[in-house]
Amino acid sequence: MQQTRSSLIGLAIIGATILAGAQNTVQEPMPRGPNPNSQYHLGPDSLPQDGVPKGEIRGPYHLPSQAYPGTQHTYWVYVPAQYNPAVPAALMVFQDGQAFKDENGDIRAQNVLDNLIYRREIPVMLGVFINPGRTAEQVEPSPQTGWGDGTTNRATEYNTLDDKYARVITEELMPVLLKEYNVSKDPEQHGIGGSSSGAIAAFTVAWERPNDFRKVLSNVGSFVDLRGGYVYPERVLASEKKPIRVFLCDGRNDHRGFGRDGVYNPNRDWFLQNVRLMKALTQKGYDVNYTWGMNLHGQKFGGAIMPEMMRWLWRDGPVSTDPNDMTERSFRQPAVKGN
Repeated sequence: MQQTRSSLIGLAIIGATILAGAQNTVQEPMPRGPNPNSQYHLGPDSLPQDGVPKGEIRGPYHLPSQAYPGTQHTYWVYVPAQYNPAVPAALMVFQDGQAFKDENGDIRAQNVLDNLIYRREIPVMLGVFINPGRTAEQVEPSPQTGWGDGTTNRATEYNTLDDKYARVITEELMPVLLKEYNVSKDPEQHGIGGSSSGAIAAFTVAWERPNDFRKVLSNVGSFVDLRGGYVYPERVLASEKKPIRVFLCDGRNDHRGFGRDGVYNPNRDWFLQNVRLMKALTQKGYDVNYTWGMNLHGQKFGGAIMPEMMRWLWRDGPVSTDPNDMTERSFRQPAVKGN
């Protein structure tokens, strides 16, 4: 039994290392006991439910990049059944789109959107699942080929602390979406999220462009020294407060900063750096929420709590308290075709 348990932990660590990107592949010291991911499972809000109208995932589409010449970004658009082109819709953009929309993955964001929109727990929103940039010759990230570290532009785009990736989202992606869909112009109705390097990328987009995106979902964010991301707590404290809302989650058994030589480097400790960022955001007075699990690096914990993260981020939508408002008291129905 102990040998099997150790094997499971080892496999989880290998998978987590692939997700994180450019860090050491050493197996770090682990506590005795079950696999730290063993308690995290998808709940009903993340699974298809009988009677819930299903949105449509359109794509893939390919977006040539001017910010990163020679690359293109593949993306898909989730259109909820309740989308009415006559009514502006909210927007949520997910980095590493292939992983967030994977029907057999740890997030299955389209199911979360279906269920929460139907129950009026979040507004009617479009979802965009965007992959990191790649050249035409490079393989597309997918559940079969991986997240794209070392084979695409992911490490550069997601981990670098500049505004180039924010330009991809705000200057390249958004104009295309606005032509095709009735997306709300209100930045309070724009959210962005991701896991690992995709999470720091999402934070950077909102940090660099708070007039475009104001809600950030961060799962096991790589706020560490891959490309200097560990400096964000100091930046937050030194900068004027920005109008963004952030939900952070991470695990005590995320990568903890031990190198191949066994030497501890706090700037490569994922959990420490997420806690540091939370404390800085809190001290500065940001609208921040957070939760810490037992999990390894990856999406097990984030997937299990994704519905709650989305409810909190989008909690302040308009609501009617009129007891005679039977529309408000009913589940959201699909939009009438032709509208």
